[in-house]
Amino acid sequence: MTPFGQKLRQLRAARSMTLKDLAKALHVTPAYLSALENGKRGKPSKGLVHQVSAALGIIWDDAEELARLAALSDPRPRVDTSGLSAKATEVANRLSTDIARLSDAELDRLMEVLKTPAPKPKVKR
Repeated sequence: MTPFGQKLRQLRAARSMTLKDLAKALHVTPAYLSALENGKRGKPSKGLVHQVSAALGIIWDDAEELARLAALSDPRPRVDTSGLSAKATEVANRLSTDIARLSDAELDRLMEVLKTPAPKPKVKR
């Protein structure tokens, strides 16, 4: 499942809307919408995210949050480490092979590291 798919399912359930009903409103098939919710399709286009927001009556901050989650919902992300250190390449490769064995707590710890801004380098005067 992707962050977008999880949020979409929550929003749909909160409105007591079936997959079939939302698919009809979006002019897509229920199978496509199910695959999107379950992370079996690529991240949704900006246009589809806008349509979802309109169909579910989502505005302002909630619509922006849905768009943010959509941008983070590619189920097959690629990481380009060309030009980075050997360590960066190793981390990217280890993550791609070992992510399935990580617990939610370990993933939460990784997210905290990634969310923490890097310290600014000190400028010598």
